[in-house]
Amino acid sequence: MAYKKWIIADADKERASELSEKLNIDPFIALMLVSRGIESEADAAGFLASSYDFSDPFLFADMDRAVARIEQAVDFGEKITVYGDYDCDGVTSTVLLYSFLKNMGADVDYYIPSRLEEGYGINKAAVDKIHKNGTNLIITVDNGISAVEEAEYIYSLGMQLIVTDHHQIGEMLPRAEAVVNPHRHENQIDFCDFAGVGVAFKLVCAIYGDHEDVLYQYADLVAVGTIADVVPLVKENRAIVKAGIEMMNAGVRTGINALKKVAGVSDKALTSTDIAFTVCPRINATGRVDHAARAAELLLCEDEEEAAFKAEQINIDNAHRQELEHNIFEDVMQQIAESPDMAKDRILVVSGRNYHMGVVGIVAAKVLEEYGKPAIIFSETDDGMANGSARSLDGFNIYEAISSCADLLHHFGGHPKAAGAGLNSSDINVFRKRVNEYAFRHYPVMPVQTVQLDFKLSPKVLNVELADALSQLEPFGEYNPPALFALMNITICCVVPIGNGRHIRLECEKKGIKFKFVKFGCTEEDFPFKAGDTVDAAVKISKNLYNGREYLSLQAADIKRHGNNDEKYFSEKNDYSLFMLGRNNSSSVFPKREDCSAVYRFLRAAGKWHYGFDELYFALKDITYGRLKFALKAFEESGLIKYNHSDIIVCSVGEKVDLMNTPVMKELKGRLNLA
Repeated sequence: MAYKKWIIADADKERASELSEKLNIDPFIALMLVSRGIESEADAAGFLASSYDFSDPFLFADMDRAVARIEQAVDFGEKITVYGDYDCDGVTSTVLLYSFLKNMGADVDYYIPSRLEEGYGINKAAVDKIHKNGTNLIITVDNGISAVEEAEYIYSLGMQLIVTDHHQIGEMLPRAEAVVNPHRHENQIDFCDFAGVGVAFKLVCAIYGDHEDVLYQYADLVAVGTIADVVPLVKENRAIVKAGIEMMNAGVRTGINALKKVAGVSDKALTSTDIAFTVCPRINATGRVDHAARAAELLLCEDEEEAAFKAEQINIDNAHRQELEHNIFEDVMQQIAESPDMAKDRILVVSGRNYHMGVVGIVAAKVLEEYGKPAIIFSETDDGMANGSARSLDGFNIYEAISSCADLLHHFGGHPKAAGAGLNSSDINVFRKRVNEYAFRHYPVMPVQTVQLDFKLSPKVLNVELADALSQLEPFGEYNPPALFALMNITICCVVPIGNGRHIRLECEKKGIKFKFVKFGCTEEDFPFKAGDTVDAAVKISKNLYNGREYLSLQAADIKRHGNNDEKYFSEKNDYSLFMLGRNNSSSVFPKREDCSAVYRFLRAAGKWHYGFDELYFALKDITYGRLKFALKAFEESGLIKYNHSDIIVCSVGEKVDLMNTPVMKELKGRLNLA
């Protein structure tokens, strides 16, 4: 796993104390609010309020036109088709608007395209089907803003179109009776970060005339789509999600109850985090590996037995998605391990034959997490084409990087942190070279992954009451992430494998206070620390119920050796990057004989190093990043070690090796004018 930089918030304790006193809130919660930039009384009170004043939906441009045209269609019995998208936001948007119009007495149907066969947005073949079905009016949800050509086709067939979407607007709006989009400059709204389902919700509120009643009926759907689309959980979004969580915990909707049961959380009071990791992935999974219409059918289902069956099928889809994701990820990691040159790239570009397109984006995100670098995963098809999905970290615009290769691409699109592209399979290697050249030119120092922490905590304050206090900040999500705290200078007493060895539980101690926490997705073999080691841990705090008793639960998001000098590490890493680019000639990267000896003695004593370069750097302490990089390269060239991403294996060598005569050392000495 890539080494991350910790950023611990510096909260104004005096301001937090004032806020606590004036609003009569828990001092700890006041400190949390201040650490997250919520410092004024008004902002804090608004954030913690149990109710919210929703804005007038008619402040959206074209909302009046959309309402008038829909009411006309309902009154005159015109056939309406709601055209959705295959992700969780699109499915919930579709179900929301379809259900509402159905309850109005409308002649309404819905259409969700296949991710694999049709792709995103409106397509002409789908329009033909909808036209053949007798539709007069198409209403899009969570798509349509870029469908300029398709809109003209809709009108050429005698149908009309209303677009509701939340994606960014291009140079031209599609032809439509109304275009409702929070990013239109004609809007008079003061908040525009809605998910697609949030825009559909505002449309329904405009037709119905009341926010509260609409929330009472549909808050769960709007909440699920809003959480899934990772929009900021502030203002109206926060209020919607709060109401939706209450509705889900009340067990109102049969389909969601069935999903909760197959996910194993039916007896639990759900939080936004629970929903994000249980309900949302299952709805998304069906769109990834099968057809999202099945998820819509489940959410519309009112029969418990039928819903249970549909939910089980969707759960199978999710398991299949996980299996596909795992297999592709393993293949990608193997390719990188077997190609040292690829591993050195600033942008990892990997392709495979017939990778499932429904999961390549998830795989790209996992590769990013593993290597700390932007990743683009392509699936090559039998017809010589390749389609890919990219993920990036804050500070590196992957969309612009891909755009620099536009002449190679059949299509591309996306955002700074996520994008997609298609090209000929034969051009993948050229694309890889050029996109990395772009990274070298524009990002001489690559951004790093960070972990944002609220503040440091002492183990003595860890208790159930703390978890109760934190619940006041729910719902957590974008712009209001789950609280994350630093436990510093703690001693590991014991490492215990759990979950059939897939996870570990750490029993720790500090100043006589003992506590436990879990690190998920980490085996004992892959964990670089042992009993007696002193570490820092970034932990999430929650509360669990077991046998009728509440107890504190701690989960580690990241663990590092105590005393690591992050500033030194990242500074030396930047120096090395600049050296490799030819932008400095610092001799600090040249490993001396004593450096090489120290590294080799350490590795021989270990026999095999399984924890990657970063942990080796911190374990050695007294060698610079660049010197360690080049020492390992010299060892590899001389046959002393075998080295891939994580593993360093010491090899038996029958004769003495002169490291200074290895190609890398000769090249370094020549470049640095060293004798």
